[in-house]
Amino acid sequence: MTQTIDTASVAEAYAKAWNSRDVDAILALHAEGSTFHSHGRGAAVEGIEGLRAAFGQVFELFPGFRAEIHRLLLGEGHWTLDWTLHFEPAGGGERGFGCIDIVELDEEGLVARKDTYYDLESFKQATAGAEA
Repeated sequence: MTQTIDTASVAEAYAKAWNSRDVDAILALHAEGSTFHSHGRGAAVEGIEGLRAAFGQVFELFPGFRAEIHRLLLGEGHWTLDWTLHFEPAGGGERGFGCIDIVELDEEGLVARKDTYYDLESFKQATAGAEA
């Protein structure tokens, strides 16, 4: 029998883990060979330890990380998320920039691949002069 995956529930748990800035909770939702590619910031990383380092770096680069969700588009075994990454640089004040995530699940309902794309112009504006 084929397992039916509740993509909406996985997406909700994933967003909660990210907004909690809990790397272990995020990784618990990833498959062992999962990949993450932050397009425009470097090469893709693969595997739990690579993801651990990459996700930890996100929280270091963007202190006070918070994801504001605008649209969540669900499909069978995947979702697309339109969101704003908010952060609080050392200089004070909250800043943010637009992002799009494409997330694919494996047959067990774990994240097999996550691709994040940034709105380059809003990224430049948010990070200009920020000591993140």
